[in-house]
Amino acid sequence: MVSEPDAKTFDRETLLDLVVNAIPLGIILFFILVFALVNPFGSDPVNTAIQFSIMIVTGLALLVLTYVSGKAVSEAEDELEEQGLELSEEAGADGTAETTAPAETEDDTA
Repeated sequence: MVSEPDAKTFDRETLLDLVVNAIPLGIILFFILVFALVNPFGSDPVNTAIQFSIMIVTGLALLVLTYVSGKAVSEAEDELEEQGLELSEEAGADGTAETTAPAETEDDTA
């Protein structure tokens, strides 16, 4: 059975988690533009093709990875909500509350 897609794929927290990938994507885009405009390594077509293909494939892979990981996180959160479990600051990844260990006492060693 295929579920219908939600109107909103990612919620606010998931988008904030995925924004960290914007920095490397921006760096890759910057270098693509600089190398296209300045061409510091000469005009050898083979070297230029290899250089641009590495940057473009890396950028596309990062975009796909960002989308897939965001979708996985969103689906995992939806599953937890369906089961009635909520993630909170006190809850661990498995939905159980973390307990704090008792304070350690100092040993009197002389």
